[in-house]
Amino acid sequence: MREQIIATIRRVPRGYVSTYGAIAKAAGYPGAARQVVRALHTGIDLPWQRIVGAGGHIKLRGHHAMDQRLRLEMEGVTFRGRRVNMRLHEFHFPRPAKKSTRKTKSKSSRSKRN
Repeated sequence: MREQIIATIRRVPRGYVSTYGAIAKAAGYPGAARQVVRALHTGIDLPWQRIVGAGGHIKLRGHHAMDQRLRLEMEGVTFRGRRVNMRLHEFHFPRPAKKSTRKTKSKSSRSKRN
């Protein structure tokens, strides 16, 4: 689980942000936003500043919040008040390809007709 979450965090490009919940969903674990936070705490060399709370809120406190905002601004991310402008900077993960629901006939059913 942790490896998939870390790989998903690394996919967020410079100048974009994603939310804890979106990372969890894209990694295949919807509802596991707290595990994203844990992965960020224990991960090394992760782009932690690109992960924000729902609606673009910076959830860190104190000087960590200011550090996150400054790092995002250096990457070109803009803010509307205290929130990231998600309309411009939210990274949307590509949807996984849908599995085919088309049923194929097995060899045994084809051979019965002959």
